[in-house]
Amino acid sequence: MIARLGQLCGPANVLTGAEAERYGRDWRGQYPSSPLAVVRPGSTGEVSDILRLASQWQIPVIPQGGNSGLVGGTKADGGLIVSLERMNRIRAIDASGRTAAVDAGVIVEHLNTRLAELELRFPLAFGAQGSAMIGGVLSTNAGGANVLAHGMTRALCLGLEVVMPDGRVLDDMVALRKNNTGYDLKQLFIGAEGTLGIITGAVLTLTDLPAGRATALLAVNGFDEGLAVLNRLRRVAGNAIEAFEVMPARYLAQLRRSSAPVVPPFASDPALAILVELASSAPDDCAPRADGGVPLVNCLTDVLGDCIEDGLIGDALVAQTEGQRAGFWRLREIAPELTIGLTPVVAADVSVPLDRIGDFAEALDTALGEADADAPHWTVGHLGDGNLHVVVCPADKSPAHLGRIRAVIDDVTMRHAGSFSAEHGIGLQKLASMSRHKDPLALELMRRIKDALDPLGIMNPGKVVPL
Repeated sequence: MIARLGQLCGPANVLTGAEAERYGRDWRGQYPSSPLAVVRPGSTGEVSDILRLASQWQIPVIPQGGNSGLVGGTKADGGLIVSLERMNRIRAIDASGRTAAVDAGVIVEHLNTRLAELELRFPLAFGAQGSAMIGGVLSTNAGGANVLAHGMTRALCLGLEVVMPDGRVLDDMVALRKNNTGYDLKQLFIGAEGTLGIITGAVLTLTDLPAGRATALLAVNGFDEGLAVLNRLRRVAGNAIEAFEVMPARYLAQLRRSSAPVVPPFASDPALAILVELASSAPDDCAPRADGGVPLVNCLTDVLGDCIEDGLIGDALVAQTEGQRAGFWRLREIAPELTIGLTPVVAADVSVPLDRIGDFAEALDTALGEADADAPHWTVGHLGDGNLHVVVCPADKSPAHLGRIRAVIDDVTMRHAGSFSAEHGIGLQKLASMSRHKDPLALELMRRIKDALDPLGIMNPGKVVPL
């Protein structure tokens, strides 16, 4: 089979042994694996040939993009990793229609660098955008900081090209915002983590590149106050609010304890630090007035000033330069790096309704303290859409204890009408959570879909849907 793969894609694009090792390591080091081989196709036709061959040999196939996942979705012991890294072509950009057709191996940041030349962007923003690929963000339905304004990746995709397990190619690369022609098949593959087929191309929706931003770091006393600030901003700024990120005191304390090259700019850390950012592509919002003021910035500072007077905000720092803005964002985006050297940890990705998030955070702190009083834990996340990332670092690294900690987080989340998986996907990490908490009929339907589209069970087996 290895020889045949070399004939299909070129011997230099089939890796085994030491050459394949880096593809078998996730960046956190929690899900190491030993793949049979890694193949790097350069076209949709080559992916089709690979899957035909894998079907004949009944070899497990694990699609891989930038390998920036967090849930073990590309663990590949004995399987064939299909890396999309060579499929990095931007096929077409329709500036008038605000769409781009791209290969699945295009890196998000590289796409936005090209789009910036046309004053456009693909409005998906998260820490790994310098390595994450379009196929990966679609396969996990990635979220990030801009969901409040632009939605999840699912909302930013108009069409897909997918190679099915038997090698046939589904060409659904439509660039239409209105297309009611039966089942919306692309939605089956978005968020499926490569368990139903391999995404090889996509048509994405674009937005105008912001002409200006207004960014501030706030100190508030709790979630209720933070949400009150968000609601006041919504009434004034509407869809200009692109990010409303939260960094609670435990997170700030961990940041100070770590060797991270950033320090919270507060004399004493507040109960919550909130990073808020407004953005606009309208020149009138972003051009200085005769008095030197910028309307977008004035909009933000006026609301913040009122909130300070009303006791909702204890302190507010408004970025005056791009460097200050980048420094504020670095406080938030360094979050994944705080677990380096502490693994394995329990890293959960949950969401709860906004009106219950304060009660959830309090209940979670209590429950984790009861489960393991000595284990440091913290949360950080996207307050605007109710998504919190929970990290627990117990001294007991046994799988049984780590599983108990995750069950505690899940149970508190479900008691508050939440979801145990907000934006990182299921992979291997959350299979037990799926078994415990997903509706049984939903699981049955998922298994039927999996069996119908992948009857041999070769596509990323053992992920997403519990057996």
